[in-house]
Amino acid sequence: MKARMLMLAALVLTPTAAFAHDETHQGMMRGMMPGMMHGMAQGGHAAEGGHAEGVGKPGDPEKVSRTIRVLMSDDMKFTPARIVVRRGETIRFAARNAGKIKHEMVIGSMEELKQHAEMMRKMPGMVHADPNMVTLAPGETGELIWQFTKAGTFDFACLQPGHFEAGMRGEVSVK
Repeated sequence: MKARMLMLAALVLTPTAAFAHDETHQGMMRGMMPGMMHGMAQGGHAAEGGHAEGVGKPGDPEKVSRTIRVLMSDDMKFTPARIVVRRGETIRFAARNAGKIKHEMVIGSMEELKQHAEMMRKMPGMVHADPNMVTLAPGETGELIWQFTKAGTFDFACLQPGHFEAGMRGEVSVK
């Protein structure tokens, strides 16, 4: 009887916990990096507004200036880790996960990336998809299309738990 009660409690609480996680993540993401919509086919959520707004905006696939191939590996590195683009340029990042574990490429300010990495450590099962990111399972390829609207040096990183801390980061210099 006790086992049935525990199982029933688990079934009742699971959707609530999942809802709370999604709502918490959406609220945190809105406050940290206002909304986005690209990449929803990978599952997750999107908020309205502009994740990584200070870095640029989701790019129009019809206006891609060039494609930059980015390799993600289990040695916690991006290749290349330093990228130079022109202000106003729309880049298609053709990403490939050459590793045996999940990786992602997320564009944002270092502060946004640090905050999001901390959130990912607290909620390691979190599923999300926003225009400033691409998440790939081992062996997968995907793309991220981004327009860099401001000059400066910006960052990208893998925010899977432990990857950011292991140094899986890079930078985009916008001239």
